[in-house]
Amino acid sequence: MDLFGHAVKHTTERFQADGRSITLERFLPETGASVPVVIGLHGSGGIHGGCTEPARFLAGHGFAVFVPHYFERTETVWADERTIRREFPAWMATVRDTIAYAESHPGTERTRIGLLGFSLGAYLALSVAAIDERVKAVVEYFGGLPEEFVSGLQRMAPVLILHGEQDSVVPVAEASRLEAVLKPLNVPYEKKIYPGAGHAFSGMALIDAAQRTLGFLRKHL
Repeated sequence: MDLFGHAVKHTTERFQADGRSITLERFLPETGASVPVVIGLHGSGGIHGGCTEPARFLAGHGFAVFVPHYFERTETVWADERTIRREFPAWMATVRDTIAYAESHPGTERTRIGLLGFSLGAYLALSVAAIDERVKAVVEYFGGLPEEFVSGLQRMAPVLILHGEQDSVVPVAEASRLEAVLKPLNVPYEKKIYPGAGHAFSGMALIDAAQRTLGFLRKHL
């Protein structure tokens, strides 16, 4: 037992996605019961951009968390704008392959799958949720929905929007634009803008965001 409530087992394995071998980190709570799934998606800096602590936090609270190294699908190390435009569809496909993996993993609730994305990972999470009904909730940190998915959007899982007011990488206007897209569709959503925060959270903003994330996922998964 740890401070979160459940002991967490962290393992790494590989799975196949379109003929590519993809590293997958698994953070599994030792509960002895079937649990909902969260798939964590890193940002443009790659896997070292930080999914480990959020994944461990959620696993400690009873979620099975899977973190795919989706850049391996395209042999990407760091994603600039040109790379993102070129490889985005392949990364989306990898996220969907990860969902399929999670559905078949022992001890998971296949009907309770959520996505947690950071920056580029948030764009991916929202894009996949727009077309994949298996996704039941999205938590997006300082991201948005690509313009290509706005036109003709017909569905979206419930969304938690978390953004820094002073974000110089992904402007906070992206959060407002996403909200404007969700409202006409009557998509359940929550939004929190952190005054003074940039393209990362720290201190009380980080703690608050973590608690909001946990509460939102518990509510919708």
